[in-house]
Amino acid sequence: MPRLGASSFSFPAFSGATRLLVLVNLAAFFVLLLAGALAPQLADGLYHYLTFAPSMFIHGALWQPFTYSFIHSGITGTLFELISLWLMAGFLEQMHNESWITGLYISSVLGTAAAALAIFAVSSTLGFPLLQIPLYGCFGGIFGILVAFGVLHGDMEFLLFFVIGIKARYLTIIYGLISIAMLFGEQRMYAFAQLGGALAGLLFIQFGPRRGMGFVFSEKWYGLRNRYYRWKRRRAARKFEVYMRSQGRTVRFDGQGRQLDEDPDDKKRWN
Repeated sequence: MPRLGASSFSFPAFSGATRLLVLVNLAAFFVLLLAGALAPQLADGLYHYLTFAPSMFIHGALWQPFTYSFIHSGITGTLFELISLWLMAGFLEQMHNESWITGLYISSVLGTAAAALAIFAVSSTLGFPLLQIPLYGCFGGIFGILVAFGVLHGDMEFLLFFVIGIKARYLTIIYGLISIAMLFGEQRMYAFAQLGGALAGLLFIQFGPRRGMGFVFSEKWYGLRNRYYRWKRRRAARKFEVYMRSQGRTVRFDGQGRQLDEDPDDKKRWN
């Protein structure tokens, strides 16, 4: 994967997968905000059922790992998340493609939920249940993107809080250490989940398809379609062989359903 040397960091183009992710999260924020103003009980119900709570997931709320990242609370926190998403995802998209960015983000979001579920299940099994904090927001996806940013372009410099210049790799390390420190506090499930998002992002850039998940799915789909067509051709060839034998003629086909050349001296050659 491409790597860049040290340079100053600025706002990247607002386009492609980055624009889609930011706009979808922004739209979800305003929908919940409007629901809270018009129907507070509806907003509370959406918040309850769409955030990720391991105990609810275990009892059948299987949609929550996919929906919690679209639930945002507070203008300041949402603004910080979406600006961070724009900055880092937009920059990485210049080096990769839309499908790769989307796959990285989704993998990190799901990895965050998986880590929260794992630590909740283990702690409950051992008899030391954790304080369950419902997860919401796209922090896991952003942390996974941050890890990708720090690993692939660690020498890139930008302004932290628009004041302090810092390299991407050091910022990644700082955020990782903060999450590790939070493991010893009351929000350890949140911290462990965030580290799970970081790990998912790292695994994706190491083992994920370089052309993105969309390319893999499309290749699988076309491969499945082609296998179906080859099966239909072989079946038609077998039926045709049976029919020609009933007419006193012999034709042969290979394993792909293609007709084989006959012996030119055969008087019953089929043309």
